[in-house]
Amino acid sequence: MHKDIDEVEFTIFDTETTGLNWQAGDRIVEIAGLRFKGREKIAAFSSLVNPDYPVSEAAFAVNKITPRMLQAAEAPKEVIPRFMEFIRGSCLCSYNAEFDLGFLNKELQLISLTAPSDMVVFDVLTMARRLMPGLSRYALWFVAEKLGVKSKQEHRASSDVQMTWEVFDKLKIVCQAKGITDFSGFSGLFAFNPGLLESSNEQKASKIRECIDLKATLKIRYISTQSAQVTERQVIPKEIKQDKGHKYLIGYCCLKNEERVFRVDNILSLEIA
Repeated sequence: MHKDIDEVEFTIFDTETTGLNWQAGDRIVEIAGLRFKGREKIAAFSSLVNPDYPVSEAAFAVNKITPRMLQAAEAPKEVIPRFMEFIRGSCLCSYNAEFDLGFLNKELQLISLTAPSDMVVFDVLTMARRLMPGLSRYALWFVAEKLGVKSKQEHRASSDVQMTWEVFDKLKIVCQAKGITDFSGFSGLFAFNPGLLESSNEQKASKIRECIDLKATLKIRYISTQSAQVTERQVIPKEIKQDKGHKYLIGYCCLKNEERVFRVDNILSLEIA
């Protein structure tokens, strides 16, 4: 069933931490979130967190969070469950989701909780890389500047959430201009969850195999990795190959009149002609 991305609730979140490595014991000291649907902001969450763990000099140099600021803050066992309740029923987004999600999952583990297994997570960094290929760097402030976002990155959770929301909104407009409005296609391109991505790609691969068996032609909408241009093509599929974690469709492209290789996760939609 078609669902437009503007009909889905998202929560963009950000964390400030004692250091860069949750596996080495670093902890969350601040967490913030903004819940929204379309361009409507629904609710906001922000809290300092006292993990009873020292903030490294390197982290303090970035976020300026001091031990005194954390003295009156609640412990993770109080803050994290409230945050999980705040995001319930929404899709989670972050800029560099692997970092923030790693810390969030660690805090959940320490209080004997887990994130919902069906929670969909989007990486705004992946959105930037796929929709703005060829940038010299992909730091949040740099991407924001390229998109015309005027706010400055302060490396505090609430302000970084606001900047990420503005970047997400600009990138969503880019998606919509390319005809990427369906939540399913949006998820296939930008979702962070490995299981969700594999499921989406396997569904596409199954349809491609069916087309090969039928000796038929496949109609696809495809987004280029190099240019982010979206094109509609007719392809006579030959085979599917796996290489370095990606599935590829190899087939004769009627648009280019030659055999071409297409990344399956770059196929926005497909149907057997």
